[in-house]
Amino acid sequence: MDENAAQAPTGASGLALPAIVMMGVAGCGKSAVGIALADALGAVFIEGDRLHPPENVARMARGEPLTDQLREGWLDAIGERIAASIAKGQGVVAACSALKRGYRERLRGFCPDIIFLYLEIDPATARQRVAGRKGHFMPASLVDSQFAILEPPGADERALTLDATRPIDELVAQAMRSMRRS
Repeated sequence: MDENAAQAPTGASGLALPAIVMMGVAGCGKSAVGIALADALGAVFIEGDRLHPPENVARMARGEPLTDQLREGWLDAIGERIAASIAKGQGVVAACSALKRGYRERLRGFCPDIIFLYLEIDPATARQRVAGRKGHFMPASLVDSQFAILEPPGADERALTLDATRPIDELVAQAMRSMRRS
């Protein structure tokens, strides 16, 4: 983080209260890792999937990928929630695919200091995980469409890439170590 992070309020972990977005394709573990990381940090967890408008959920449930335009309101809802948590002095971890640089820039418009944790995974493992989920609107048939538009974070972005095939506790520990060093 930057020089001012040392002066920022700290959470249960002793780290400056962060704004983190767990990002990646469906099935990479954004929610599971995000919940565990939020718990470790004493931060609020925002489940991005719950902020999709019903039309988007219905569209995805039918196997139709979302367009950039259809994602705009959803990204804004997530960004507003992140900004509101930070304004209250709360650390926040949000699960949001944030597949394109433009989506990440849109979220940064609400909170410039967002840290993106990119859970990198291969297509076969992502499809297998999504196919095995119960009660989720996202079908495994849409995983390939997510890989098709995925723009992994660039070296100039405030992001950390993690191997999404690792156990959740290892991913949380790696994220915590990285944030302490920054």
